[in-house]
Formats: sequence, C-alpha cells, structure tokens
Amino acid sequence: MYFVESCKLSDAGKVVCECRYTREQHLEEALRPHAFQDDEWDPKRHIQEVPTDAFGDLIFTGLRQKVGKYVRVSQDTPSSVIYDLMTQHWGLDVPSLLISVTGGAKDFTMKPQLKSVFRRGLVKVAQTTGAWIITGGSHTGVMKQVGEAVCDFSLSSSYNKAEVITIGIATWGTIHNRDSLVHPTGGFPAEYVMDEEGQGDLTCLDSNHSHFILVDDGTHGRYGVEIALRTRLEKFISEQTKERGGMAIKIPIVCVVLEGGPGTLHTIYNAITHGTPCVVVEGSGRVADVIAQVAGLPVSEITISLIQQKLAMFFQMFETFTEGRIVEWTKKIQDIVRRRQLLTIFREGKDGQHDVDVAILQALLKASRSQAHFGHENWDHQLKLAVAWNRVDIARSEIFTDERQWKPSELHPMMTAALISNKPEFVKLFLENGVRLQDLVTWDTLLYLYKNLSPSCLFRSKLQKVLAKDVTAPALLMHHVAQLLRELLGDFTQPLYPRSRSSDQPRLLPVPHVKLNVQGVSLQSLYRHTSDDVTFTMDPVRDLLIWSIVQNRRELAEIIWAQSQDCIAAALACSKILKELSKEEEDTDSSEDMLALANECEHRAIGVFTECYRKDEERAQKLLVRVSEAWGKTTCLQLALEAKDMKFVSHGGIQALLTKVWWGQLCVDNGLWRVLLCVSFFPLLCTGLLSFRERRLQAACGLARLRAFFNAPVVIFLLNTLSYFCFLCLFAYVLMVDFQPSPSCCECVIYLWLFSLACEELRQLLYDPDGCGMAKMALLYFGDFWNKLDIAAILLFLAGLSCRLIPALLYPGRIILSLDFIMFCLRLMHIFTISKTLGPKIIIMKRMMKDVFFFLFLLAVWVVSFGVAKQAILIHNESRVDWIFRGVVYQSYLTIFGQIPAYIDGVDFNLDQCSPNGTDPYKPKCPESDASRHQPIFPEWLTVTLLCLYLLFTNILLLNLLIAMFNYTFQQVQEHTDQIWKFQRHGLIEEYQGRPPAPPPFILLSHLHLFIKRVILKIPARRHQQLKNKLEKNEESALLSWEMYLKESYLQSQQDQRKQRPEQKIQDISNRVDSVLKLLEMDRLKQSGSTEQRLSSLEEQVTQTGRALRWIVQTLKGSGLGSGEDTPTLAPEQASQGQCLELDSRQEAGDLGDACHVNARHLFYPNSPVLRFPVPNEKVPWETAFLIYDPPFHTAERKEEASVDPVGNALEPLSGITFNAMDGTTDRRSFHGCYTVQHGLPLNPMGRTGLRGRGALSRFGPNHTLQPVVTRWRRNQDGAICRKSVKKVLEVLVVKHPLSEHWALPGGSREPGEMLPAKLKQILLRQFWPCFESLLRQGTEVYKGYVDDPRNTDNAWIETVAISVHFPDQNDELKRLNSHLLAYDPRMSIQWQVVDRRIPLYANLKTILQEVATLYEAHY
Repeated sequence: MYFVESCKLSDAGKVVCECRYTREQHLEEALRPHAFQDDEWDPKRHIQEVPTDAFGDLIFTGLRQKVGKYVRVSQDTPSSVIYDLMTQHWGLDVPSLLISVTGGAKDFTMKPQLKSVFRRGLVKVAQTTGAWIITGGSHTGVMKQVGEAVCDFSLSSSYNKAEVITIGIATWGTIHNRDSLVHPTGGFPAEYVMDEEGQGDLTCLDSNHSHFILVDDGTHGRYGVEIALRTRLEKFISEQTKERGGMAIKIPIVCVVLEGGPGTLHTIYNAITHGTPCVVVEGSGRVADVIAQVAGLPVSEITISLIQQKLAMFFQMFETFTEGRIVEWTKKIQDIVRRRQLLTIFREGKDGQHDVDVAILQALLKASRSQAHFGHENWDHQLKLAVAWNRVDIARSEIFTDERQWKPSELHPMMTAALISNKPEFVKLFLENGVRLQDLVTWDTLLYLYKNLSPSCLFRSKLQKVLAKDVTAPALLMHHVAQLLRELLGDFTQPLYPRSRSSDQPRLLPVPHVKLNVQGVSLQSLYRHTSDDVTFTMDPVRDLLIWSIVQNRRELAEIIWAQSQDCIAAALACSKILKELSKEEEDTDSSEDMLALANECEHRAIGVFTECYRKDEERAQKLLVRVSEAWGKTTCLQLALEAKDMKFVSHGGIQALLTKVWWGQLCVDNGLWRVLLCVSFFPLLCTGLLSFRERRLQAACGLARLRAFFNAPVVIFLLNTLSYFCFLCLFAYVLMVDFQPSPSCCECVIYLWLFSLACEELRQLLYDPDGCGMAKMALLYFGDFWNKLDIAAILLFLAGLSCRLIPALLYPGRIILSLDFIMFCLRLMHIFTISKTLGPKIIIMKRMMKDVFFFLFLLAVWVVSFGVAKQAILIHNESRVDWIFRGVVYQSYLTIFGQIPAYIDGVDFNLDQCSPNGTDPYKPKCPESDASRHQPIFPEWLTVTLLCLYLLFTNILLLNLLIAMFNYTFQQVQEHTDQIWKFQRHGLIEEYQGRPPAPPPFILLSHLHLFIKRVILKIPARRHQQLKNKLEKNEESALLSWEMYLKESYLQSQQDQRKQRPEQKIQDISNRVDSVLKLLEMDRLKQSGSTEQRLSSLEEQVTQTGRALRWIVQTLKGSGLGSGEDTPTLAPEQASQGQCLELDSRQEAGDLGDACHVNARHLFYPNSPVLRFPVPNEKVPWETAFLIYDPPFHTAERKEEASVDPVGNALEPLSGITFNAMDGTTDRRSFHGCYTVQHGLPLNPMGRTGLRGRGALSRFGPNHTLQPVVTRWRRNQDGAICRKSVKKVLEVLVVKHPLSEHWALPGGSREPGEMLPAKLKQILLRQFWPCFESLLRQGTEVYKGYVDDPRNTDNAWIETVAISVHFPDQNDELKRLNSHLLAYDPRMSIQWQVVDRRIPLYANLKTILQEVATLYEAHY
C-alpha cells in the first residue's frame, strides 16, 4: 500500500491517505517517494495484496464461549475459493437453501409481535431446511435482528445440536477492534471485544453469527465494499448442486427484506432481475413498506406521484430526494411489482399469513411455479425443493393439491430420494398419494439403495468387508447383501437374494449416472423400463424394511412395516438383525437405539399375534410354524428363538403350542399321574385312562395307541428320566459296593449304558433337519451348557475307565469315576428345568453363580493378602509348599467360618503341636518363639489386629455384599424368571420331540434304525411338522391376508390407545387452545384491517366528493358548464383495497394498462455495461413531457460492418439513409405506419426506452425479422391425437442455441433478398430450403408488428412477421422435414415440444404461440 495524501482530514484531525488510513498505519515502503505518488489515487496501483493475516477461530470476550470461524479476504477473491473454504475447511454442509437477508444497516424498531414472528420463522426455515443465512455480519440494523433471532433460538427448549449457519459478510475496514483478529499464523482462537460505546463510525461484529467473511479493499471506514463479493458469492452458491439421497437440485436462493434504504431497493431490483424471489416484510419500515403498499396495485397505477407520496410517508429525509431519484425509484418499483411471481409480501396476521418460514418457502415455490419448464418438470422441481427442505407441510399445502393429479409412477424417483435421505414424513405422504412399494422396488432400485447406505452405518462397513473378500466381483451385488444378512439372521435361513447367473442377472445401472438432476441423467431412469425389462424382487416391502432396519431408521421402519404382509415374521427378523448389529456397534448411543428398536419390533410382533390369537387360536398357531419363503424358509417361532425374544416366546399362545407339542397326540388335560401309570403298566392304554386329540386314536386300540403314546415327548421325557435315575443308582452302587479289580456284570451294564448315552449325544450333534451344515450344527451343539457338561462327563468317564482297566491305576480310576458321578448328578438340573416350580429356581441359581464368581475374586484378594502377611509374621522360611498353601489360603479361608488358628494370639502356644525346624511332614512349623523360655516372640498385638480387620472385612463386609448381590439378582431375575423359563422350555421340548422313544440303553436299537435310514438308505432328516409346516399357496395366501387384516386392527387400537393417554390428551387440548387463540387473533387482525380499509376508503371518497362539489360550484358560477379537463375522476372503490391483496395470477389482468414495451425499458442493457435512463410507464409516450430525460447513447460494434448501419454518434454518416421507405434492399418501413425522424434519428413508435443509438441491432429504425411457427399435432403410440381439457395438443419445432438459457423459434433476421432466416438455415439441410420456402408461402400469418425486445432503443427496434406452418397429418412432407433437420453446430439442440403456457420460450414468442394455438383451437 502506498501513501497518497488526501485533502480531507480524519475525525481526529490527522492527515490521512486516500485509503483513510493515517501515515503511521502505512508500511515504511509505502512512505518512500514514488513517481506516481502525486497522481490521482487509484486502488489498483496504490494498493498491494499480501497473504491474509486474519483467519481462524473466533470467540467473543465476555459472552458465552461460542466458537465461530472468520477469514479476511480480498474484494476480488474468487467465489469458488471462498465456497471451498466454507465447505471443505470450515466443514459446512452444502445448503439446501440460501437465505440472503438485506435491509436497513442502522438500528430500527419493529413491532414486538412482528419481531417475534420474524425471528421465529427465519430460524425455523433455516433449521428445517439446512439453509445458510447470509447477512452483513455487523451488530446493527437487520444483521442485529438476525443475530438476536439465532440467539433466542439457541436459548430455547427446541434447540438441538444442529447449529443455524449464519454467515456475516462485512467490510474489514469498517470493523471496530479488528486489530485483535490479526494473527499471521491464524487465531485459534482469536478473542474479539464488542465495544459499541467506543465504535464511533465503525461497527462491531455480531456475536450470534457463526461465520464471518471480512472483505478488505485496503481502505478504512468505507462501507459497501463487500456488496460486490457478496453478490458474486451468492450467485455462485445458487449455481451449485446439492446432492443428497440420490437427488440433486440447484441450491435455491431467496432474498428477505426488512426496512432498508436506497441500497436495499437496488438489491431487491437486482435480485428480481436475476430471477431471485424476494420476501418483503411489511411493517418493518421504509423501502419494505413502500413496496408493500403498492405491491397490490396494477403497474399502470404505480405513478411518480404515488411513489412520491409513499416516500414522504415512510422516509423522514424525503426532502433530500431529487426528481431524478424519485423517477428512478418509480421505475425500479414498477419493474419489481411487474414480476409478481417473484415478489411476496409478508403481512403478519393478514391473508392467512402467520409464519415467515412458510412465506419464504411459498415464495420459492411460487417463483419455481412461474418458471418455464417442459411438461411436468415444473411440478417435479417444486417437489424436489420440498423434499430437499424436508418440509412436508409445504408439500401438502402447495404441491399435492387439486391443481395437479400425480401418478404414482411420477413419484417413484422422489420416493427413492426420500428413503435415502431418511425423510419418513415424505415417505408417508407419497404412500398416501398412491405409491405402492410393490411397484417401486426393482432389482435396480434395491441395489441403488444399498449403494447409498448412510456413511456412518455399521452395515455399510460390514458390506465393504464382504465385497473386499470377493475379488471376483467388480462392484456390489445383491448376493453380497444376502451373505451378510444370513450372517445376521442365522445360518438356519436360506439366502434372501440368491446369486444370479450371468444369463439372468438383472440389469444394473452404474451409480455415477443414477441421480436425480434437473439437467442430467436422473433417478427416473430407474423406472423408465418396459415391462419386459423390469425385474421385481420376491417381497419389495421386506426388502425396504431390511434396508431401513440395517440403518437403524426407526420411523422409516415403522412406516414400511405397516405396509408388510408377513408382519409377525418381519418384526421378529428385524429384532434379530438389530440385536446382532448392536453387539458389533461401537457407538454406545447407536447400540442402545438398536436395542430399543429391536424391543419395539418384538412388541409389535406380540401385539399382532395377540390380535390373531384372540380371533382364532388354531390359525394363529399356524402362523408360528408356517414356513416363510420371504424370510429364508424359516418360521416365526424359529426367528423368535434365534433373536432371544423372550417376551414373544413367553406369550400364552406360543406356550399353548409348545404344550401341545410336548404332549404329542395326547390331550393336554391328561393328568401326569395317569401318564406315569401307563408308563409303568402300558396295557392300561386300552382302558381309556388316557384321552387322545385325534378321534381315530380315541376310538382305536392296540398298536396305534401304543405308538402315539410312546412317541409323545412327555412320555419320552419320563422314560428317559426314569432311565437316568436307574443309571445313577447303578453307578453309585458300583462305585460304593461292587468296584472289583475286574469289571463285574453291573459295571459292564454301566459301560453299555454310557455307550448309549454317547451315541445319543453323537446323534444330537449330527441332527441337521434345516441343512445348516456340520460346522453350524457343531457350533449350536457346543453353545448349549448342558451339552458341554454331557461331553465333559463322558470324556471324564472314559479317562476313569482307562485308569480303571490298568491294575496299577485302579484307585486313581475309582477317584476319577467318583468325580464323574458328581457331573452326572449335576445333569439332573437340566431335567428339572421342565418343572414350573424348580425350573425358575435353577435359572436364578445359574445367575447367582456369576455373582459368586465375581465375589470369589474379591474374596481372594483379602484371603491371600491376610494369609501371606500372617504367614510371614508367624513362620520363618517355611519351605514346604503344601504347608505354605495351608497357611496362606486354607487356614485364612477357614477363619471366615470361625476356625481361628490357636497360636495366632500366643495364648494356646504349644511346641508339641508343631515342628520347630519344619521336619515333621504332619505338623506345621512352629512360629517365631524363644526356645529357652518356650514362649512366642512374634507381636501378638499385630496379628490380633490383622485378624480383627480381616474378619471385619470378610465376614461383615464381603459376605453381606454377597447376600446383597444375591438379593439383587433374585429380585431382578424373579421378574423375568417366568419368561426365561418359558423361553428355555422350548429347547427341552424340541430336544425330546426329536429324540428316539426308547430310553437308554435300549435307545441303541433306535440308533441302529436311524443309521440304516440316514446312512444306508440316504433318507434326509426332517423337522417335525408341528414346529415347521409348509402350507399350500392358497392356504398361505388366505392366512397372510387374515394376518394383515388383524395387523391393521392392531395399529388402529394402538392409535386409539395413544389418543387416550393423559399426555396425548393434554397435548391435544393444548393444540386446540393454540388453534382457537390463533383464530381469535386472526379475526381481531382481520377486523382491525377491515376497519382500516373502510376508513381509508371512506376518507378517499369524502375527499373526492369535496372535489366534485367544488367543481360543481365553479361550473355554476361560470357562464358555461365548465371544460371536461377539469372534471374530477372518481377513483375506483376498490383502489385502496388493492393494496392489501396478495399478488396472484388474477391480478395480471390489471396490468393491461401497462406500457406497450416493458423489456425494452429494462435498466440493464443485454451484454453491455450500459444502464438505461429510468423511464416509468407514464413517461413512455413521446407526447408526454419528460424534461429530465437524458438517455445515454450506445451502439455496439458488429463484425459484419457491411450489413449494418454506421455507429450513429455523428449525423453525417446517417444522412444517406432513407427512413419510412425502401432503402435499397433494406426495408425501413414500419408495420405501424410512418414513424417520426428527429434530428436525423428515427424515434421508436412505442415510446421512450431510456437508451439512444442503435444498440446491439443492425439497423436504425425497424429491424425486420421472420418467425416461422412450425407445428404438428401431438400423437400417442397408436397415432391418435392427444388431448388435454378436450382440446387437441400441438407440438412446435424449437431450437436452443449454446449460450442461451431459453428455447426459441427457428426464426430471426434475413439477408436482403432471402426468404429464409439465417437461424432456420442452420438447422435445415440445403436441399430442403426450396421446399420450406414454398411451405412459408402457403402458411398463415398470425402476427405482424412490433416486438418488445430488450435490445430495442429509442432509435432502433425489432418488428416481425410470424407465419404458421402446420402439418395436420403425418404426411410425407412432415417426414421429409424431420429427416432434413440437422444442426450445423453440435451444441445446438432441436426438438418438438408441446405447446403450453409454461414452455420455456422468450416472452415475446409466447404471445405468437398463443395466437397459433387460438388459430387451431388447440390447448395452450
């Protein structure tokens, strides 16, 4: 930076540079003399850029420690750099909406109610849509209002971790205390002090903004430096694409206006010009109120005098407004109001408006609705915005209306996007509007969903590991998902998605091209297949349910589950998946959420099954054992058991089923004593002592009854129990009475018996009715504690038997067998688990064993510590290991139970009871003692103290702790003991249901039979039909329909129960009270507004009546009746009311009085920095006086100088031009008659445009063009003409040039002597030109005259002739035309498009299309 002295002094009276900094604030280099120092100050020459020295984290001293981000940038920093900084380095998520808040830069007052509504609505829209709020960042004016809104939100109860992103873009040179932000290496954090009292003409940063971009141009105290950068940045952000959930939209932007002055009006005008919707808050003051007052009027009624009146009303400094400034404001306000679709006036409490957030989103939708789109793209775009904002309320009220009837297939892409982005409310909305999940989910869609799993999802990481192991697969396929799901569900299920063969593998789209984008390939391509191409999955609802469950999306899963058919199995499978995932989830909160959702799934399964069981017990039990093809050929019961859903298994209906299985063919009401009698003496079966369920068995007698009786699990259990007791008795007899050197007969029987037990364990290990495989069955077998105990007992028996058969190891063998007897006795507890009395107690005992284990760990600490200390104090160098163990552990342990060592206190000391040197193996070594005096010398007081402390902690503390642990375990388990017992009861029932009927050792005969059947005859094992039953298709379909009907009944009952809860009733009452209060408030405001309108209307009518009376008096006094010019014109009665009406399409009729050309008066001339002189409507006619009218002169240079007129800034070159006649080959005649030529230049016949010269046109005066309108009827696949609203639908040929955003007709200017426009020649092959010329001659002229083009000037304008070329039939000429269409520029697009009022054409061309549609009575 170089010092250039300014002629003005600073506020402190110091000499300053032109940059407003003092000499001391410049670098030494800047103070050296330079050649250009005396020149005029130029920022580009006198300011030097250096790397930024102010960036990092920011905290405000003395306020809550909220850390923000800040950076100091140059005013010409590229927007892309700043955007990357915000999204990549600051870590901000790409916004779904950009809210630019503008208005007064100085503090202003707002009504408390309006302030509250604005703050609440602004933060709500930012929070719900994920928007960025951009302001000026200072602690004044509208920026302060936004900051306070964010502050109120952060202190409210609705605040969550999601921060409202508020970005302040301020001028660095106007920030007070900015020196504290300068840190060459970055401030982490930088502390900023807000000093409003000492800020002077500068401003402080607002502490409630989260991020700051400080724009520096090297000056001090100059405001507005940031405006250009902010405008560029907002434009750049609005051009970016937000991609989420498979959907991509351009980031919409909206401008919110509060109060404001001239700069605010300019900002609004620029925003409206560039198509940015604006929301103006009425009642905030100044510019906002001026626009709000006139927004409801037709543009023709917005006059200079009216604007002057409004400015005087709302601006205190109105006297400073010059006439030119008022004219400029009038022109800008007219242009703003003219584009009503982009302007929304928020009137608090009026016209049903209560929330700013709704007004902002409605403004965006209104702007989107007014944009030109082909076909249904406009509605689709609005729906995309609503989904991106996650505002289902806006979608319900603004999009899903009677105006648009949505087809379910049109909602499929949005449904997929809502699923991926986890927006359950939209999923519910789409389902309500006809979307069927069965039609939505194809193989392509499902694979796309799995490729777009949430990044933080555990299932995604597991899926990536599976894919990494499969080196043959280039990308994710559904069999990878099936593999992982089978691991979660269990190997007892079949793969849900079998591996596809290459010949029938479904067609899958590459992921990068599958996104919902307005311009590119869209998600809709997933659904644009013919019926032959689409491949649906077996159960689409199941697939979506699994997809939502693995991501732990509760609300989404509940919605999808409500659509499922096999709902009980679905809920149980979800419970199993979630419980398995929760075991591997490292995040504690996520794991707890998974378990909570798993419990909810189990609760829903219980609820539906309860409804079914109440309705029909038998059909409900069929649901439990029905083989579900959709869930891997498993059953509901098996899923519940694998998921350990104890509440479900303990349900009365399931226990009734298990009891029925337990009793086999016997009736469950048979007493156990009757069964025992029949077991003891089976001929009693013929007496009718027992009853059977089947009539044939009840009537039959003999072998059938005998087979049914002994195949019943309860009978098999009793026989095995009796057999086991006999085995234990015989085993005990052999060990205690008959253990001979050589095995006796009884001992041989024991060996045979044990062999049969071992064979039975082997059969259980190999029993695989579900085809899970040997490895899985081994894992399941050894997962049972009792099976491990059986194997251990058998192996220990074999070890004892091996020792017993060796004479030298006979005694050790007997010891081992004796220990083995204990293990066999422990096996009895498994038998007792079937008892309803003993079973729960055994469960409690097993839980207490865990408590004992942890207690023993604590006890061992005290026992070992006391034992070692005691042994070291009493005994010196004991070398015998066995006596060390006795002294340290054994005696210390016995001390707990009262066996205190006799010599520990020295009272009962006796040398005869110990060995002085430790040589006697049967006596302990004597403690430290005096050999001469025969007295101990160890410190008795210390050993007694240690003993007391030891007994205190062990007997009182630890034992009571153990009792407390047992009590806690008992109380905790006692509540669920019944559930646990009922759950474990199934294992015993299933074991004995599949067990051979003969008890050991006779079971060997059954094993021999099974060996022949399985190994020799190769007959596979099958699970009993009572626990797994495959139904016929018709029966299964009827059963599932019945289940689904009762599921709806369950959901309805749940909804009714929620409504009956006290909390819900209180909430409903609160909502109703709020609604009543809102209605009362709205009614009060309406009455107040109506009164104000009536008084205003009455006042205006009284004023006009007085004027009329004065005119009558003057007329009567005169000689005549008075001149017509003095006659007052009474204002329409509704003129004042129009100010309070909301803008809508119906008021467009009021703009018919608008000036003839509008586009030609736009302040910004296209492709040029030239600004037009503002020309309000009333000053357009040349006849109207406009004394201050001084338009600039502009003529653009053109390459084709030979075919254009001279520049025209001097009259001499124009003297050779003949206007209003044929000038050589150039036709300078106007279709509107002769035009005026003034000072050698023609005047636009439609009036002033605000610009003189030729502009960008070729000729002064009229520039003639030709617009061929080539149309045909739109036809369906059958060739029939399409109709809409009874009228036929036209298609028009349109082209799009590379640099244009709009489509256009293939017309334009023509070379002299040519029939076809140059643009038409660019899309037609040369050989077709003569044919098309003949078509034009035969065509119908639909328009001839002036064209309102933005290139028009005061001296040059466009006039056109529009000719309709219509092809009523599919004749040869139309086919030839289509075959000869070819764009010479590959970037140019050509297509036939439906003629509709929303077709994206230039406005002047739409008028021509409307005339064509009217000519052929077609739809428009």
